[in-house]
This record gives sequence, structure tokens and C-alpha cells, in this order.
Amino acid sequence: MLVLGIDPGSTATGYGLVRGEGTRLTAVDFGIIATRSGLPFPRRLRQIFEGLRAVMASHRPDAAAVEGLFFSRNVQSAFKLGQAQGAALLAAALEGVPVFEYAPRQVKGAVSGFGAAEKAQVQAMVKAILGLGEPPRPADAADALALAICHHHACAARGRLTPVVPPAPGPRPPAPIGPRARARAR
Repeated sequence: MLVLGIDPGSTATGYGLVRGEGTRLTAVDFGIIATRSGLPFPRRLRQIFEGLRAVMASHRPDAAAVEGLFFSRNVQSAFKLGQAQGAALLAAALEGVPVFEYAPRQVKGAVSGFGAAEKAQVQAMVKAILGLGEPPRPADAADALALAICHHHACAARGRLTPVVPPAPGPRPPAPIGPRARARAR
């Protein structure tokens, strides 16, 4: 099974692909989709969306594991992070990839055994689990690989899981919205 881990971020969205064969996990590809902070935010979301779609089209993962939102003191940052996550969820839905969501503490616990592990600990454990020569960098890519590892562990522990976003049944045109569309629907 090939799992795409996605660590959404407004300036850097990490992605990591991990293939599982039995109990062996191997890294297939990882990196970040970087956006310039000076760009208008909708353009940055589009870059995240298009970058993730390209990764999915290239590798055809069986599932995607996305980091769920966590509470933040900075409301503005939390909204931007949620919008980046939305771009990732939409990209997966359009590519027909089922999505599973994991809390940050759950991911850290799956790779390090400690839900409050530091970033360096997560990077070191991802390196060890995947047999990499050095810890994956940047940290966003390491977090994405950790998400994919977490999903592999969850599947092994519980068997089949229910995705947050199930795969789309096929192309369907968007439903029209607005007063005229509602009037025609009556």
C-alpha cells in the first residue's frame, strides 16, 4: 500500500510517500510545496492544490493521511492552516484518493512512542523507521512522512479504516448555486 502523508501549511506544505510491504516501510518520495509569503493567499492555496494534485497524479497513492487541525492562540494562523488543509482535501477528493485525518499527538506517538515529541525526535525516528541515511529535511517533509507511517500503523492495528473524505465515485459537475438556480430547482 502506498500512502501519501500531507502536512498542510500556508508557506510550506510537506508531502511524503511511504510504501508498506508487510512490516517493511520505505520512503518513495518526499518534499515540500513552497509558496511565497508575498503572493495573495488565494494564489498560494492554488499552488498547494496544484502541487498536491501533481504528486498524486504522478504516484497514484492508495490513501492520504492529513494532519488534523489543532488549537492555536493565533486565530488568523489557524484559519490559514485550515484553508491549506481544505486545498489538500479537495486535491485528494478530485484525484479519488481516500483521506484519513490524524491529530499531531497521534502522529508523534505512532513514530516515537511519545505524543509530545519534539520535531528533532520525530525526524530521527522517521529516519530510523524508513532506513534513511539522514533525517528527512525540511521538517514539514519529515512530518508528512510521519503521517504516512502513522496511517500504515493504524491500518495494521485496526484493519480497514473509514476515510474522512471517501474517494469520489466519478466526475460530477458542480451543482449550481444562487437564487436563479434555487428557483429552477423548485
